[in-house]
Amino acid sequence: MSDQAHLWSKAAASYELDFIDPYLPGVRNPLPQALEELADPQKGTAADLGCGVGPLLPTLAKHFHRVLAVDFAEGMLKRAREHCGELPNVEYLRRSLTDLAPLAEQVDVAVAVNSLVLPDVGELEAALRSIHRALRPGGHFLGIVPAIDAVHYSTMLLVDRARRADMPMDKARQNAAHHAEHALYDFAFGDFRYLGIEQHFWQPFEVRYRLRRAGFRRVRLKKVHLSWSQFAGAPDLKDEPPPWDWFFQAEKQP
Repeated sequence: MSDQAHLWSKAAASYELDFIDPYLPGVRNPLPQALEELADPQKGTAADLGCGVGPLLPTLAKHFHRVLAVDFAEGMLKRAREHCGELPNVEYLRRSLTDLAPLAEQVDVAVAVNSLVLPDVGELEAALRSIHRALRPGGHFLGIVPAIDAVHYSTMLLVDRARRADMPMDKARQNAAHHAEHALYDFAFGDFRYLGIEQHFWQPFEVRYRLRRAGFRRVRLKKVHLSWSQFAGAPDLKDEPPPWDWFFQAEKQP
């Protein structure tokens, strides 16, 4: 097991507490509606790529005939089985997203929710190519990726909050950097490191660029409007529009 797979396995025990949740009731998430529109419970195959602890598996099991729950971290798959083991049409596979060769052209709908976070660009692009190969011609790829531009947005609001409290600009910036946890980010390259886990955060233009390079077409983006309740130091920002992640939908050439 790679170091990152080991660290993600350790993180499985407290995953819901430590990571942003796009499924909370207060989140405006385009993914459920998109899956409903693509549903094929009679013969469709869906793959949850980087399924984590399995929050999406019941939805996929309802909408598709066969569901593949894929993750490279055994700890994540263990929790997914514990939560969703009663679902008869879900199969669990421990694989890296960079090597989905056994799934070649078996998948109608692939979903990757906050799993396309590989910090190495070469591995990230290899994962996208692997996902493209796993899809049948005309298949759909849906996902959510963490947004680095949303961190800049939150930082702006935190600076303005400090300025309203009459902080000098240098102190306002320090205050914003502390509450937005800038020490965990490399903003130039979109990297984020927490609990030893390394993740890549995305710019919207990068989503389009990398998906097209991997062979996908008709790439569409929408915001996943998150909940302020998940962000430390932000209770008094609740009247502002919330931060976001990026939802995408793309297709493989028929």
